[in-house]
Amino acid sequence: PSAGGLYPLEIYVVAGQVTGLAAGIYRYVSERHALLPVRNGDWRQDLCFAAIGQGWIRQAPAAIVYTAVFERTTRKYGQRGRDRYVCMDAGHSSENVYLQAQALGLGCCMAGAFNDEGVKKVMNMPAAEEPLCILAVGKPK
Repeated sequence: PSAGGLYPLEIYVVAGQVTGLAAGIYRYVSERHALLPVRNGDWRQDLCFAAIGQGWIRQAPAAIVYTAVFERTTRKYGQRGRDRYVCMDAGHSSENVYLQAQALGLGCCMAGAFNDEGVKKVMNMPAAEEPLCILAVGKPK
């Protein structure tokens, strides 16, 4: 679901040790159900640093980074879209990541504590996007 069918979320994968996927940062393109390369190489250490040193982000084989283009929602709903609806969209979507991880026997943990500008720099995000959360995904210990 998305408030007003406006789809403000952008989703990235920071892959480090993922079978069949080269280390790098990828943006998910829903229209093509594809991952498009953004940056090559293993960026988990940099993402960990931007996430205030939360080591489990570096240790997880992959992280999923949710961002939002708030203007997609605020142009219709104003401040309420920013304060409420975009976060609801992210909650609905990220819950599905948790459920799929569980179904695959994987663990998932969300981080909301991070330096926004640091994450934007690591992810090479466009100016209009703002980071919302980071979900580390991997095999539970």
